[in-house]
Amino acid sequence: MLIGVVGKANVGKSTFFKALTLAEVLIANYPFATIDPNKGFGFVKVECADKDFNVQCNPRTGYCIEHNRFVPVEVLDVAGLVPGAHEGKGMGNKFLDDLRQADALIHIVDISGSTNEKGEPVEPGSYDPAFDINFLETELDMWYLSILKKGWEKFARQIQQESKEVSAALAKQVSGLNVDEKMIEAVIQKFSLDPEKPAQWSEKDLNNIAVELRKKTKPMIITANKIDMPTAKDNLERIKKQFPDHIITPCSAESELALKEAAKTNLIKYIPGEKEFEITGKPSEKQRKALEFIRKNILDKYSTTGVQQAIDAAVFQLLNYIAVFPGGVNKLADQHGNILPDCFLLPEDSTALDFAYRIHTDIGKKFIRAIDVKTKRTVGKEHILKHKDVIEIITSR
Repeated sequence: MLIGVVGKANVGKSTFFKALTLAEVLIANYPFATIDPNKGFGFVKVECADKDFNVQCNPRTGYCIEHNRFVPVEVLDVAGLVPGAHEGKGMGNKFLDDLRQADALIHIVDISGSTNEKGEPVEPGSYDPAFDINFLETELDMWYLSILKKGWEKFARQIQQESKEVSAALAKQVSGLNVDEKMIEAVIQKFSLDPEKPAQWSEKDLNNIAVELRKKTKPMIITANKIDMPTAKDNLERIKKQFPDHIITPCSAESELALKEAAKTNLIKYIPGEKEFEITGKPSEKQRKALEFIRKNILDKYSTTGVQQAIDAAVFQLLNYIAVFPGGVNKLADQHGNILPDCFLLPEDSTALDFAYRIHTDIGKKFIRAIDVKTKRTVGKEHILKHKDVIEIITSR
């Protein structure tokens, strides 16, 4: 799984990425500060299963704070996008090529309206952030359409002449976008297209296919950044009404970064995604004022900085993944004594056998049965797992 952090230049993408990953990245107030994509690991937040057994876990990857398990997810911060990217403007070609591998997108938008379409600073409130939402989706749609249309006439004629299965052939042609045959079949059915006569599909039909495939393979959450600015709140309320089908979350990436840096130096106690923090060290007067500003203007108003909520929503709402813990009925620890050391993220409707293979191929091959550790109930390989399940896999020797 790879989550892409996208948006035009100078809206806080790199700040968001650093707040999410604490990776060292260039943060600068000019277009194309990010040219090469930055990769790092963010962490989705899951209520840890250790709470159900009254124990303290020892994660091998990620970490756990007060029964809040943080599971690593790979994140990609790509170059800023400008209108006309699909035509090669700005860093468009590179941006889109970097984006191919992403499974879901977090679109960072300057909700204060203080950055124009070129990524240049302007008077707060003078630019409509709705334009950014529309233009990025349009750029992606046009990108998908250009890939779809490449050699389309020859492709469509060949399909008809050779009586090939259009869904299989088309899925192969656009497989680089993570499109599969079932998606193509669903789109053909949705728009009532004749699968035996693709040469008769119109330009509008191809555009509909491109938009639908983009929505399926690059689901997107809108993160309304710079929510602390005076013009942001009204814009956020208007944007939510204007885009009712989108997940839109308020965000202050700078505030999250400040809180994590303060927690890192033991100035405060802070659990990412929580609505409060506790001052435990001795901050300077400047630091104390900054922390109180965050408390009053971000956490008290929105109950979150929005960074943790964005990555959680991308994984659990857009991609519908679940978290599953390996464990045993009689022993929750591994051979080294680490309690509930692992937590795996799996697509919804994953089975016990899918989980076994996710742990290790040999465990999947030797699967006999599984046990739901919380209920102590034996289940078969087709058993559908639930979020926060603890599962023991029984294998042959």
